Amino acid sequence: MFINMFGFAQEFPKKQKVTNPKKEINKENVTVKTDSIINFETIVEKEQDSITNDSIKPKKEILTDIVTYRASDYTSFNKKQQKLYLYNEAEIDYGDMNIKAGSITIDLGKDEVYAKGIKDSLEGYIQGPVFTQGGNVVEPDSILFNTKTEKALIYRSITEQGEGTVIAEVTKRVNDSVYFIKNAKYTTAQDLDDPEYYILLRKGKVVPKKKIVTGLANLFIYDVPTPIGVPFGFFPQSEKQTSGIILPSFGEQNDRGYFLQNMGYYFAISDYFDLAVYGDYYTNGSYGFRAENTYAVRYKFRGNLSFRYENLITSERGFPDYAKNTIYNLRWSHSQDSKASPSSRFSASVNLGSSNYYRNSLNQINTGNFLNNTLASSVSYSKTFQGEPSVNFSLTATHSQNTNTEQINMTLPTFQGSVGRIYPLAPKSGSKKGIIQNINLQYSVRGENRIQTTDSLFFKKEMFEDARSGFQHNIPLNTNFKLLKYFSVSASTNYNEVWTFNTINKYYDSNEGKTITEEIKGFDSFRTYNFSTSLGTTIYGMFDFGEDKKIQAIRHVMRPSISYNINPAFNKYYENVEVVDANGQTVGELEDQFSRFEGGLFGLPGKTFSSSVGISIANNLEAKVRDKDSTATEPKKIKLLNNLNFSTSYNLAGDSLQWSPVRVNGGTQLFNNKMSLNFGATLDPYALDNNNNRIDKFNIDNGGSLFRLTSANLTASYSLSNKDNKKDKNKEASNNPEDVLPKNLDFSNQQIDSAREEDEEEEKPSELYNYKIPWSLRLAYAVNYSNNRRQNEISSHSLMFSGKVDLSQKWSVEASSGYDIKNQGFTFTQLNFTRDLLSWRMSFSWVPFSTRSSWNFFIGIKSSLLKDLKYEKRRQPDRAL
Repeated sequence: MFINMFGFAQEFPKKQKVTNPKKEINKENVTVKTDSIINFETIVEKEQDSITNDSIKPKKEILTDIVTYRASDYTSFNKKQQKLYLYNEAEIDYGDMNIKAGSITIDLGKDEVYAKGIKDSLEGYIQGPVFTQGGNVVEPDSILFNTKTEKALIYRSITEQGEGTVIAEVTKRVNDSVYFIKNAKYTTAQDLDDPEYYILLRKGKVVPKKKIVTGLANLFIYDVPTPIGVPFGFFPQSEKQTSGIILPSFGEQNDRGYFLQNMGYYFAISDYFDLAVYGDYYTNGSYGFRAENTYAVRYKFRGNLSFRYENLITSERGFPDYAKNTIYNLRWSHSQDSKASPSSRFSASVNLGSSNYYRNSLNQINTGNFLNNTLASSVSYSKTFQGEPSVNFSLTATHSQNTNTEQINMTLPTFQGSVGRIYPLAPKSGSKKGIIQNINLQYSVRGENRIQTTDSLFFKKEMFEDARSGFQHNIPLNTNFKLLKYFSVSASTNYNEVWTFNTINKYYDSNEGKTITEEIKGFDSFRTYNFSTSLGTTIYGMFDFGEDKKIQAIRHVMRPSISYNINPAFNKYYENVEVVDANGQTVGELEDQFSRFEGGLFGLPGKTFSSSVGISIANNLEAKVRDKDSTATEPKKIKLLNNLNFSTSYNLAGDSLQWSPVRVNGGTQLFNNKMSLNFGATLDPYALDNNNNRIDKFNIDNGGSLFRLTSANLTASYSLSNKDNKKDKNKEASNNPEDVLPKNLDFSNQQIDSAREEDEEEEKPSELYNYKIPWSLRLAYAVNYSNNRRQNEISSHSLMFSGKVDLSQKWSVEASSGYDIKNQGFTFTQLNFTRDLLSWRMSFSWVPFSTRSSWNFFIGIKSSLLKDLKYEKRRQPDRAL
């Protein structure tokens, strides 16, 4: 039916081969005798028939592709009107174009296709058209398509463009890559029938998957116009990341005036690498700079790098309190995919900078790190050589920085190498048995270049002058075997050799009247060895109360062990302090001894012979209880005591104070594993004299108890919630105090994580009113007791807590704080109020007191495309340097 009835035909004569005698003669290298009658100049080339270059070109067919159509109810053709009617679940395929609708009319005379939905008495307007071409999907109320020009008029179309949706009254399709729209609504709302907000685009041009260019556009909230608008607009719709401006947030601070924060530019450099540059500016002259980079190569590695710098000015030039301060911070995180290289691995976790960066930083995104007292970094590379035995080595650079003392410790680098365990006397096949076959040895080496410096000398010349370096070699020889079937015996001897490039010398200067210590550069070494053995077993005890009891049985597991250690004395590495006169001559020696290896990286050789016996007992308690579930066939197992350990030692070679203090530690989970409890104590059997020094006399013989409690600690964490989460029912409670600390809030990026959004969509709450308001509370308690020298005091005592209350499905309140019970004061406190406004998000964060007292109000669109459409108001903390 779509075949054009006009056609043109033309017969072309067969081309005759034309021979050029001149060319033929020149081609052949022969002598030709010619007749004088023949004139070669009269022989001409025969011209081609002019009909072969016909100026009338055949008319192009209107339909260049095969058209297929179908419908469920009927397909009817009106020959007089040249129209084809398709009804109910109608569909047309034409090239890469597909139209589905309830009703489709094809006008062959006008080369037009008209598609619309059908009306149902119960469901209303159904089977609306769905127009698909080139991966673009349009769902209008109706569509008129011209098969000749391939243009279309689309009425009330709904198309997805990137993260948003365009709802247009009239859309004119020019081709598959250009659309013109009129009175269109652009929104990221889920409810397209009644969107809570949209941007009205009065006129616009849409290039699918590339851009939307509009004229006058302004924001509507629930069909109410707002004065927020632009005379023209540009909405990028690229499926790839693109570069663009990052809009700042603004505010005022008493000390530094008005400010702009987090203004910047995003560079989409490639699919594997990007860069975001931010800047902060304050009207008193203070400024900040931040660069953040993310990179990733699938199945190989991924990471991010950021550098932050702030130049802070206090007061005004000429005033006595005028001050300038610069702070910086560098962070780098790199991880390698395990499949990239199984035998080698490179990783990095770097966090270094000014010790007072997080305390003095003006940018609000650093508020959550205010309590951070330690900065740590590690960059490492490791390699394994498979074989028998295997060989491993690694290179690591570490950094540890105390932000209170401003002391920095670094290793640049640390080298570690090891050779796998070797069993020289083991059989080639079968299991190893006995003391001889289980003999094994290893080899390891560790080399360090350690630097200790301060914040003020970081990466200056003085920092490297005091560096210490050395190597430590270690060869342990071990074996183990069974004794009398129930006892496990292990024995080991260890050889240790230390190489160092930094030693000392001490002498007494009679002129100055003091001992002088001088450093010596050069290679030196010492060697030590020791021996140890241990004997242990496991004892099981069962207390059976009967299956009819609530507590059916209690199992006690006890693991006692006894060990023996001997360490020889290496007196040859010690010498007396020499006395030197004014002429530099040695005139005598002091009784004080020293080792030239003092201050070394790997310790000192032992000066005192020691021979000690260690005793330890580990305990574990479990119970079998009747399950509350009547359908359960087996009793329920619960842990009464995860561990309860006792340990001490006796020095056989000592002449006094031979017993070491008894150390006790344990832990358990209570209340269905919601509460984690850990405790520890140190018990000293010896008494103190009047000067609070330990004496060689038992405390019980001095009129006291058997043991003297010298220290104790208790930590507990408890999670409460009114939600019965079956997944977390058997999850152990966290004992990490950081779980209740304030969280870091980045107000420059308030979008909700897509993965979290998907989880929220999976759990669709009931529309009925929930009289139980969801809430959760996390508590962390810690107390430490000290009594080494009869001080009998609580050294620290604190309670930390954080919680969340969902006042409704959209309202939530979070709080984190703590109370120092010893000093009677609240710790850093933060309150967060969040309101989910469907496509929008509103939040209010408040630090009510402390030196960082501040608040921040934010409202903006969740979509990352329109994240700059926001309002933010904040009050920065006032600070004096």
